[in-house]
Amino acid sequence: MKKIKSFIVVLALLMVAVMPFNVMAQEELTIQGSSTVLPIAQKAAEVYMEKNPDVNISVRGGGSGNGIAALIDGAVDIADASRFIKQTEVEAAIENGNYPVPHRVAMDGIAVIVNPTNSVEDLSLDDLKKIYSGETTNWSDFGGADKEIVVISRDSSSGTFEVFNEITLGEERLTQGALLQASNGAIAGVVSDTEGAIGYVGLGYLSDAVKAVKVNGVTPSNTTVASGEFPIARPLFMFTDGWPEGLTGRFINFILSAEGQSLIEEQGFVPLH
Repeated sequence: MKKIKSFIVVLALLMVAVMPFNVMAQEELTIQGSSTVLPIAQKAAEVYMEKNPDVNISVRGGGSGNGIAALIDGAVDIADASRFIKQTEVEAAIENGNYPVPHRVAMDGIAVIVNPTNSVEDLSLDDLKKIYSGETTNWSDFGGADKEIVVISRDSSSGTFEVFNEITLGEERLTQGALLQASNGAIAGVVSDTEGAIGYVGLGYLSDAVKAVKVNGVTPSNTTVASGEFPIARPLFMFTDGWPEGLTGRFINFILSAEGQSLIEEQGFVPLH
């Protein structure tokens, strides 16, 4: 009986000793950045972890600027970005001994959205410039109701903010009356709840709760972005510190594989192939 008890104690101690080893053996990957790329990263991470139970992937949003800043500081393995990295960011990374490498993972259109009650169907790039600069403030100037335009924009840490402003505003400044939001989802929510609102989101955030208007007569869609017809489009990136190896490399390869690109299309974005 004494021998049996001793055996049980030894077995229990062995189990305790082995458990931390298993936990430590789990590979980890951290991803942070663009809220536009967020659905892509989340879905890809979910599927990849299902296929590889020994892998743990943490995915956070926060904006392209914040993701790249985290990569510069060496705090993440992958930075999601809906814009290309700036020269100043490259220089800051190199000063820290990090070397950002871009990986284009998808294409995306920036859809201009209004409340579903809005009768306006089409806006030109020049119309958008007038709206977002604050030059025009009433929907009646575009054939809509006599209602004030409520301008909704992403905040300055957003890659979508920078691309949209570059294409629509050019040298003009965003109106000080714009309501700044931290994510695509937040913009869609405000536009859905506000009759006079106008905003912009990635294609993956379109739903029946908002109405996407044509821009220069072109409807935002995967097809018109892929063909180059839709005028507000951009590539989506994942940045790594140096050429990716190990788990980081395997995950990037998964994103770029046929299966990964299929997941991107399922999330409402434009695959590379």
